[in-house]
This record gives sequence, C-alpha cells and structure tokens, in this order.
Amino acid sequence: MPDYSPATRSEKDSLGFVEVPENALYGAQTQRAVHNFPISGLKPWKAFIWSMVVIKRSAAVVNQQLGLLPEETAHAIQKAADEILAGQWQEFFVVDPFQAGAGTSHNMNTNEVLANRATQLLGGKLGEYLVHPNDHVNMAQSTNDVIPTAIRLGCLWRSEELFTAIDHLAQAINQKALEFDGVVKSGRTHLQDAVPVRLGQEFGAYATAISRDLEQLKFSTQRLGRLGIGGTATGSGLNAHPEYHQRMVSEIKQFTSLPVYPSDNLFESMQSMADMAHFSGAMRVLALTLSRIANDIRLLSSGPSTGLDEIRLPAVQPGSSIMPGKVNPVLAEMLNMAMFHVIGCDATIAMASQAGQLELNVMMPIIAHNLFEMMQVMIGSIQAFTEKCVVGIQANTQKTSFWLEKNAIVITALNPLIGYAAGASLVKEAVQKDQSVKIIALEHVSTGDLLNVTDGSPVTEQEIQNALKNISALTNGGIF
Repeated sequence: MPDYSPATRSEKDSLGFVEVPENALYGAQTQRAVHNFPISGLKPWKAFIWSMVVIKRSAAVVNQQLGLLPEETAHAIQKAADEILAGQWQEFFVVDPFQAGAGTSHNMNTNEVLANRATQLLGGKLGEYLVHPNDHVNMAQSTNDVIPTAIRLGCLWRSEELFTAIDHLAQAINQKALEFDGVVKSGRTHLQDAVPVRLGQEFGAYATAISRDLEQLKFSTQRLGRLGIGGTATGSGLNAHPEYHQRMVSEIKQFTSLPVYPSDNLFESMQSMADMAHFSGAMRVLALTLSRIANDIRLLSSGPSTGLDEIRLPAVQPGSSIMPGKVNPVLAEMLNMAMFHVIGCDATIAMASQAGQLELNVMMPIIAHNLFEMMQVMIGSIQAFTEKCVVGIQANTQKTSFWLEKNAIVITALNPLIGYAAGASLVKEAVQKDQSVKIIALEHVSTGDLLNVTDGSPVTEQEIQNALKNISALTNGGIF
C-alpha cells in the first residue's frame, strides 16, 4: 500500500527526538503537546496569539537595548513577530486550551514559531534554530510571568470593541425608549397586573441597566493594566535584568498604546488571578442583565394571538419547520443562550482562580481561553441582537391599550379617594364580572355606596372621572 503519512523532520528536546511535520514552524515541544492533549479540537484565540507575540517582540527589543541579545537575532525575532501580528502563520499555533498547567505548551508553541521563522529570515532551515526558542525568544521570561501578562493584554486589546458593542446596544434601546415614551401600558409585577407604566419607561430602564454594567466593566479593565512581566519563575525576577520589568512595561505600552503600568508586587501578579476574575465577574453581571432583558423581550412579544403582543420584533426567519407562518423571537433566544454560555465561562474562571497554589496558578490556560471566549461571544451576540432585533422593534399600541383597559389595578389611582379596602373590593368585582374597574366604580357611585375615605361623604362621578381620566399621570410624566 502507498504511504500517505506526511513528511517529517526530526527535532530533539530534553526528552529526546520527536518527529515534527516537515514544514511546520513549531518544534518538538509543541508536537509533544499536540500528541499529549488531543482534548477539544480548539485552538488559541487570536487575542492570545497576539498578546503572546507582543510580549516576545517587546522582550527582543528590551534585551537588545540591555546588551543581552545580539542585534541581528533581536531584529529577526521582531520581524517574525510583525509577520504574525499582521496575520501570517496563525495556523501554526496549535495547542489545545486544555493543556499542561500554567501554559508552558502555549508559551513554547509561540517561542518555537518565532524561533523557526526568525531562523528562516536569517537564512537557516526549520529546526536549525539559529534563533533558539528558549535562549533567545524566551530570554528573561518564564511561562509563569508571560501567560498572566498575555491574558491581561489580550483582554485589553479587545476591550474597546466590547465596550463599543455594549454602548451601541444601550443607545439603540434608549432610542426605543424615546420612541415609545407616549405608549401607556399595563405594568406587571409577579407577572400579574400592576399600575400603569409607559413602554418608554420599561425600555429606558433597560438602557440604564446596561450602561451601568458597562461602567463597572470599564472599571474592571483598569486592574488588568497592571503587568507582572519580569517576575520570571516565581516573582523574584531571576535571570532578568534589574531594569527589565520597567523597560518591558514601557515598550509594551509604546508598541500597543494600551493603558498598562508596572506591577507594585511581582509575586502577587503571578500568584493571583483576582484581576482576571474581577473582569470576568463584570461580564457575568452584564450577562445576567442582558439575559433578563431578553426574557422580557420574549414575554412582551409573545403571541401574537394568545400572548402579550405589546411589541413586535423584526421577522428575520421562519419559526417552525411544521407550523406555517410561525415567527419566533430568535435573536432574544440567541442572546439568552449566549449569556448562559458566558455565565458558564465565568464559573470556570472562578473555580480556576481559586485553584492556584503558593507561587503560581497552574489553571491559567483555561482562564485565558474562557476570558477570550466570553469576549468573543458577548461582542458577536450583542452586535447581532442590536442590529437584527432592537433597532426594528415596534410598539403594538392597539394591544397595549387593550390590556390597559382590562387592568383593574388602575384602581390604585383611587386609593386617596376611596381607600385601599374599598378599592380591593371593586377590583374583585371587576374581575368576576370581566368589566373595567371604571364601570364598576361608576355603578357604585350611582347607588351612593362608594364613600370618600377622608370624610365619609359619597364619592361623585366627577371625582372618579378626574382620578382615572389621565392614566399617564400615574407614570411620573416624562421621567424615565
């Protein structure tokens, strides 16, 4: 039989020889990780590749400036890094997120790709390592300080994209609040009839809730700017130049324009994942808010014949493979599912954050993967929900008026006139007779048995009319 096995080259690491795909930019340690961790079929998020390569590029610059790395070698690493940052060679970052603790496999994958590409740029062959993965690309670094720094940088790199998506959603919902400001409708608490509100007030509250969660999310990113690069293996800075930490932070800040700053305790920056958990937690809070709003959108649009039907959503696709004409709230359903996934990612991050021991948290690879996945899912789902659902929502004023007319709880407006007990009695009667509470109240006025709670005098028809004629006054005017 013909041999269809791919051509390989032989590389050697500290454990011995390994066969690596002939044209792969990665090397022996990456190949071992591919063999050892065939877990999920997932690959590193682009944010993780980007942030790791930024660190390696910056280290080459700083180590050259400190006289520790030959100029030719440093320039080759920088050029290889620039190629990756421009989108080349992404296919060679292949280690599964479920991998060796702390992220050594991902770190070595990055080191080997850069070393092999830099070697090629200097005229060498793959696996020859004119630029060495450990001695040159990883100079003055450890997985233990590189990975937490990369997590921080990757989150910061996409933060503005995330903020923009959230802000656009808040603005779109607020625009609907203005559009729906004059639509008076039945309020509901406990999923039961309550005093009237305006549809604009409901939507205005959604917009405010999202904006407040965005403020907290922005605050949490400030903590991510504290970089512990330079702590090397345990936080002591062993094998790094005394100026390396400060210079690295300055170089990264200059190269990326991200708001980073030096850590005040390199040991803490390596031990603790609290800043990442804080950022994840802020996303979780937003996910809870968005899921709640999606639930409301589904309720308000339910029906149309047998539900609330107070708003109409854009019809973006048929809703059933068997029921003709059915249209479902698919974007709101999608948002729910996306936010459930985000909340699950946060739960994993919480467990992983507390699972560190002594000088290191070895669960960093899954923290990195879940943070970047949370951001990706949030950005995509929020953008789709905004563009394909929110901007096209319409109020069904016929149905809001219908439900408001049937809502006996408007009797609350009569509390100052007839008192709570008399009001409750009228509501009970209105529900039993399936008539509006206004009609029932006027019937009791005509018989003279509806009394003023203040002085006991008979209530007049005009007093009832005055109390109920402007239901919108119950909704606090134009405030939302």
